[in-house]
Amino acid sequence: MNHLLLNAQADIVESLRARWFLVYAAVFGGLVVLLFAYGLAESRIMGFTGLSRLLLTYIQLTMAILPIFVLITTVRSVAGDREAGVFEYLLSLPIGLGSWYWGKLLGRFLIVFLPVFAAMVGAVAWGVAKGADVPWLMLVYYTSLLMALAWCFLGIGMLISTLARSSDVAQGAAFVVWLTLLLFLDLILLGIMIREQLPAESAVAIALANPMQVFRTASMMLFDPQLVLLGPSAYVILDNFGQEGFIAYALIYPVILGTASAGIGYAVFRRSDLP
Repeated sequence: MNHLLLNAQADIVESLRARWFLVYAAVFGGLVVLLFAYGLAESRIMGFTGLSRLLLTYIQLTMAILPIFVLITTVRSVAGDREAGVFEYLLSLPIGLGSWYWGKLLGRFLIVFLPVFAAMVGAVAWGVAKGADVPWLMLVYYTSLLMALAWCFLGIGMLISTLARSSDVAQGAAFVVWLTLLLFLDLILLGIMIREQLPAESAVAIALANPMQVFRTASMMLFDPQLVLLGPSAYVILDNFGQEGFIAYALIYPVILGTASAGIGYAVFRRSDLP
């Protein structure tokens, strides 16, 4: 455990020195500033005002930015060290492979989640200073969703990083994975699938295997409990899950998918030719 925490700390320190982290933190901090600057915290849409409206907009923007940022930065973890020859130095130290791998995953999780969470906390602090009511339930729910989404794509990124033999191949594969998930996020694609006589339940099941679609649907559920924006597919979701059931699914499924992906990546990592 001590070695795992030390490796997590080393990855955090390394990430803090990287330029990508500065850009990453600036993006999410800038989003909150822009949302306040354009008065979204004071607007009223569908009955949501103040911080509720700002958090709704912020969470939708995060869905588009967080996965690709996490994938592109994480896939270089193992593949980059393999190219740089770090493994040869690593194997000479009294550090287990499990401590190195899971420590790197834990450190990267903290470094990708904290800027997103800090931006939300900054928004709440700003809103409180302006006298706005804090939607605590929404804040806790969205924080949990962001944690699940970040962990999911971290696990996928670590799997890609262990399978790829170079950083360039890993980044290309990460981009393809993100585009594929984005494609299955498109409601037009689901419409085509149903038009081709695919049962609605099967089409929705395929869509809900996509963690980005799960996150998107779950983020809608607080301000649209009946999921009117999803059209007829909402009946399939609510009939099979119910509101509370789907919220639980949206929090548990991405974590399981990320953990399983990271676990497979670790199994490949142990069996591979490390140097």
